[in-house]
Amino acid sequence: MRPVTQERKSPKTRGASGRSPSRGITRGSAPLAYRRTRPGGLARVGRFLRGLLDARRPMMWVTLAVLLPFIFAALLAAGSVNRTVEKTDSAAGLLAADAGFGVSQVHLAGNMRTKPAEIMAALGLKAGQPIFSVNLNAARARLMQLPWVASAEVKRRYPDDIGVRIVERVPYARWQERDGVYVVERDGRPITRDGADKFVKLPLLIGPDAPQKAEPFINAVSAHHAVAVRVSAYQYVGDRRWNLLLDDGVIVKLPEDGWQKQLTDLDHLIVDKGILERDVGEIDLRHPSVYFFKFRNGVEQKEKKTDAGSAI
Repeated sequence: MRPVTQERKSPKTRGASGRSPSRGITRGSAPLAYRRTRPGGLARVGRFLRGLLDARRPMMWVTLAVLLPFIFAALLAAGSVNRTVEKTDSAAGLLAADAGFGVSQVHLAGNMRTKPAEIMAALGLKAGQPIFSVNLNAARARLMQLPWVASAEVKRRYPDDIGVRIVERVPYARWQERDGVYVVERDGRPITRDGADKFVKLPLLIGPDAPQKAEPFINAVSAHHAVAVRVSAYQYVGDRRWNLLLDDGVIVKLPEDGWQKQLTDLDHLIVDKGILERDVGEIDLRHPSVYFFKFRNGVEQKEKKTDAGSAI
């Protein structure tokens, strides 16, 4: 049993009640009578968490399981998690750079017309930048904005290299517009007008919709060598038919339909009839049964078609 001592009553304090005015209890030598002090903030939080995580309270665990996803979603929406991740990534990036993972080289492949300086500017890399901090998707998106780039691939090459592989667009023709001459792809999409004068051997297209309509027509003209070698431009007129502008200034007008047959007739006129040796300025093949010729001296001539071509 614990020793309990009771203070003796002083003769002066003994009264009618027979009780002493106060009683003190001690455990051992330390008195238990003391003034209670409120615990500090951290102590209260710790006490609350210990009670909260008490395994003897299963309902509390269920409540936490339900509430935590909502709390995390609220923090994410408020940006707290993102800010924490960004700070962590930044610190990790500095450590990675110090550990030898800072970008020191960029390897380029596939660029023939795209200048290395343009690629480096699009990548936006800095010397010594942590290789883990390079946003590959964003870098690729910026490369895709360059005129000649059809596709791009950006990869990390550990420990400190970035590899870039580019597939460039293929020039097919030149397209004359009001603001200049553009280099265009086979499907008609413009590439650039910078340096278009370097592609003088490509077909020259004239007309708003000429690039989108040109491929089958150019292929058909190429099958007629006598015609193809003399063409200086392909003019798409009224969004419905073609003119051929020959290198000696002759204009050949083709019909909207049946122009394949008229190309054969034009080849016959050039090779067998020598029509271009007669100082002709315009050949109109749009009529189904008659050729119209306009000479440079102003004389116009009409010739009836035959099965073998013109009667001239």
